[in-house]
Amino acid sequence: MRYIGGSVDKSESRKDKFVRLAEKRTQRAIDAVRLLGNLSNRSNYEFSDSDVKKIFRALDDELKLAREKFHHKGGRKNNGFTLR
Repeated sequence: MRYIGGSVDKSESRKDKFVRLAEKRTQRAIDAVRLLGNLSNRSNYEFSDSDVKKIFRALDDELKLAREKFHHKGGRKNNGFTLR
């Protein structure tokens, strides 16, 4: 089901729904990673190599979990990210 202009589109297939949501969510993730890359500007921000390693370890771990969900049932949830 998809809401269009206040009404429900019941004709949307599960595949169409997957494609629609996957495209939007993937683009948002790509945009977020690009914004994260903007933090590399040392004239605006101060960070350590340890900070950078923590960020990319967290991203790598989360990508691994998401990938596993496509191949297996379940998977653990991540409780968030912090540099501290």
